[in-house]
Amino acid sequence: MQAAARHVVCALSGGVDSAVAAVLLRRRGYQVTGVFIRSWDTVDEQGVCSADRDCEDAYKVCQKLDIPFHQVSYIKEYWNEVFSYFLKEYELGRTPNPDIICNKHIKFNYFLRYALDNLGADAVATGHYARSSLEEEEVFQQKYISRPQGLFRNRFEVRNAVKLLRGADNLKDQTFFLSQISQDALRRTIFPLGGLTKSFVKKIAAENGIHHVLARKESMGICFIGKRDFERFILEYLEPHPGNFVSIEDNRVLGTHQGLFLYTLGQRARLGGLKEAWFVVDKDITTGNVFLAPSTDHPALYRDLMRTNRVHWIAEEPPAELIRNNMMECLFKFQHQMALEPCMLTLNQDGTVWVTLAKPIRALTAGQFAVFYKGDECLGSGKISRLGPSVYTLQQGKSKEEVSKNALAEDVEKLEPAT
Repeated sequence: MQAAARHVVCALSGGVDSAVAAVLLRRRGYQVTGVFIRSWDTVDEQGVCSADRDCEDAYKVCQKLDIPFHQVSYIKEYWNEVFSYFLKEYELGRTPNPDIICNKHIKFNYFLRYALDNLGADAVATGHYARSSLEEEEVFQQKYISRPQGLFRNRFEVRNAVKLLRGADNLKDQTFFLSQISQDALRRTIFPLGGLTKSFVKKIAAENGIHHVLARKESMGICFIGKRDFERFILEYLEPHPGNFVSIEDNRVLGTHQGLFLYTLGQRARLGGLKEAWFVVDKDITTGNVFLAPSTDHPALYRDLMRTNRVHWIAEEPPAELIRNNMMECLFKFQHQMALEPCMLTLNQDGTVWVTLAKPIRALTAGQFAVFYKGDECLGSGKISRLGPSVYTLQQGKSKEEVSKNALAEDVEKLEPAT
């Protein structure tokens, strides 16, 4: 059987999704190796190192399937390329998404190279709910070429870009978290769960006797914090920078806080002695003020304009329509669970984009990723670097032109690379 010679290295997290990915690869007759990636090594508040427990669960999956097991450590790389970035973003008043950065740098760069170069893999696989436009057999025909990263790919290099497509299970689709991965990584990756629903994946796990992964709870929250108290965690790494809570409506000081990095837009602020709920609508990094509004749907929370940094396009360059017209309608979201929203992209010369939304959206947040879609295709993403005026600001009589002009003047500052 020809497929038997194909060697697929599957990233195992210790959870049900990656375990079932390995089951399906075995079922297809591939030679499968399981690898547990250790990237964050710490004990939680109960004194348990969750990475050890995850590693043990991944090892049990390999024992059950009778496949080789390896573990690889990227703790230093994770610290330098994901966690340091995470802290820096918070210090700058933004709210980062480390899971997207982790996939880009750790799973689809270091792990991919380890699988291909050290384990002799023909392809890698993960338990993500996503699909690509390549047939599985085509994945094995790809050549791995390490190329320097430019703004656009080499014009003389003729090849059709592989598309990243949404998973069949709309609720579980994880293309949002894959929106920064490279074309080379996508060409060498199989997503065995792409066409399946979560309930069917659990059924496969039960049928194959891997009950220990079914008993685990879904991992949610920031990849390395888990279920711990965020404020206590972040204050272990960042110095407190006390500031004031200020009412957006009348500039009244409502209380004090330990640092604006502890708050993100749309979040309820904990204020002692005040009965009503107040919500974070803006932050001023120069004064340390966190601005609050007295209701969860206050117009200060809604905006319909933002700018990203240079967009990472999955196809390596912007869609032809966007290059041709400088504008393009598409869909976007900036949180994994939110519904896709229609928007208009305007391409800037430096590869950044302005995103104009069809209607104002609550709590758009700098530092999060704007992820773009056309139909089932995930086009790529760009980090939100600047927000347009809120509906409240516009209601106060400032014209959108005036606010946009100020934003453009500020944009002369040095732009960051596309991370």
